[in-house]
Amino acid sequence: MKRLLILAAPLAIGLAACSQNAQNETADAANAIAADTEATTRNAVSDVDAATDQAFGSAERHLDNAGVAIDRAGDRIDNRADAAGERIDRDADRAGDAIRNGTDRAADATGNALERAGRALKD
Repeated sequence: MKRLLILAAPLAIGLAACSQNAQNETADAANAIAADTEATTRNAVSDVDAATDQAFGSAERHLDNAGVAIDRAGDRIDNRADAAGERIDRDADRAGDAIRNGTDRAADATGNALERAGRALKD
């Protein structure tokens, strides 16, 4: 054990002599690491901010596009509903005309039948 202490003493003296220089270099290295860490963090924050802005812009454009598509779909539905309403009106008018004509023909046929029946009774 004494031999180990005898060998370690010169090493410790050498380290003690270098310690101020080593401390300065360590401090410089720590400062450089801190500066690099700060710069990296700033860049990361800037990148995240840019990505967030881009994502929000993209989402906004998609929502705008969806709104336009919904408006167009609503317009198409309105147009189709208007066209269907016009067809219903035309078909209802035709049905009314057909009923009126059928009623007129039935009334004429009934009147003619009654006249014939009346003449037949007279004869």
